[in-house]
Amino acid sequence: MEALHSPGAEPAVRSARLSVESPERMRDLGRSVAKLLRPGDLVMLTGELGAGKTTLTRGLGEGLGVRGAVTSPTFVIARVHPSLTGGPALVHVDAYRLGGGLDEMEDLDLDVSLPESVVVVEWGDGKVEDLTDDRLHVLIHRTAGDTDDDHREVTLRGHGARWSGVDLESATA
Repeated sequence: MEALHSPGAEPAVRSARLSVESPERMRDLGRSVAKLLRPGDLVMLTGELGAGKTTLTRGLGEGLGVRGAVTSPTFVIARVHPSLTGGPALVHVDAYRLGGGLDEMEDLDLDVSLPESVVVVEWGDGKVEDLTDDRLHVLIHRTAGDTDDDHREVTLRGHGARWSGVDLESATA
């Protein structure tokens, strides 16, 4: 685990890196990360097309015990999956088609959903960071152009005070 401290607006960034060898392992990672999440958490997912963002989100949904199949919200922009266990709902957003930054994201009322839900945003870079100072950023890297290779390098980065004491390594075990 590395804890990076930089002067400026962000108090701390904690990170953990791991290799993921299959879609099943990506779902497992999602289930593990879900154990760290609580209402009000924002999770940003970054990765190329086919990197495994939605697969990871399926695992998050399973770990949170939410209703409904977690599928890509590309054409509906956002899906809400209520909890079946009394926990937070999962709000799954695909910001790929949104180009207007936070203004368009505000039209989705994510700031209203955020306090009681776990909000997961695919393609949210440059669009949702201002929703909260605290967020978990998951970067998924695969070898570009090689669609037959299931190997992914995943970095979990916890930004802000919410994540300062969280052991991200526990999600990678």
